[in-house]
Amino acid sequence: MSIGCLAPGEIPQPVAVITGGWAKERDRSLMSGREVADTLTTMGLAPRVIDLEDDREILVERLHGVGLAFLAIAGRGAEDGRLQGLLETLGVPYTGSGVLASALGMNKLAAKTIVAFAGVRVPKGCRVDDEAKAETEAARIAELLGLPVILKPVSEGGSIGLRTAHTQHDVVDAILSCAGEDLMAEVYHPGRSVSVGVLVDLATDTARVLAPLEAETPDGVYSFAAKRGGDCTYYCPARVEPDTVRALQLQAVTAHRALRCHSYSRHDFIVTDSGEALWLEVNTLPGLTRTGNLARMADVDGIAYEDLIAHILRGACIDRRAHA
Repeated sequence: MSIGCLAPGEIPQPVAVITGGWAKERDRSLMSGREVADTLTTMGLAPRVIDLEDDREILVERLHGVGLAFLAIAGRGAEDGRLQGLLETLGVPYTGSGVLASALGMNKLAAKTIVAFAGVRVPKGCRVDDEAKAETEAARIAELLGLPVILKPVSEGGSIGLRTAHTQHDVVDAILSCAGEDLMAEVYHPGRSVSVGVLVDLATDTARVLAPLEAETPDGVYSFAAKRGGDCTYYCPARVEPDTVRALQLQAVTAHRALRCHSYSRHDFIVTDSGEALWLEVNTLPGLTRTGNLARMADVDGIAYEDLIAHILRGACIDRRAHA
């Protein structure tokens, strides 16, 4: 699989860099947007930066005449298929996965069902019934899954809202603190948090799996606080056995294809103490700063940041419907 610099005139201009937005990951999106826009400029392209929150009412006007849209954004309203649907309607080519893959990937329960059917191993879990009493639901979850469990929003990124519950009382607290939120529960598996990046050359349908990245935290949970607070140590390649690396690579590609992701994706796993790789979720629009997880994995794999951005741009120029 060849990943390299862009040829003159290869990308239609101007390129709209859509960033920001109103989701809880707005800050991460803005950082990605700035670095992507700066990189496109150094590559000789003409980026038009659009903040989805500030420009929401005039988004269609701002998109008029653009050659393609680079989605340097994450979270609700952007990573869940809504933005992709608008761009499809307007006939604007865009980077990343399409409407269906984006919507499925954002819904962790739906995504788990699909990848598990494709043979990917996932933790046992269930939806939290928001119409049941918290105490009743906590007892049901404890009986079904055992304790401890992980509770998290069904459709949120960046580990936002993730909590570990060691007792039924903890489960009750988590449910009550997230009243009105669509929640899910999963069996808690102690182990290593590992991410795996997948790049696909759409011209040849060849997948390249990047070096797995491990995130070590004091409590063993790759939470929002650990990601944002800097209390996290990264290892790339991940400190796992060769057989586990092969399992991670196979499952990441299988999940990418099962969800119909396009061009690139990042997959999060927990590698248990026994070495079993369990798929947790997909990031269809992972962060794209130079120090972000995907760029870090690409760098270890010998892919410069500029070449990673070029690969993502090329993906927008190939009709994703032909690869569905």
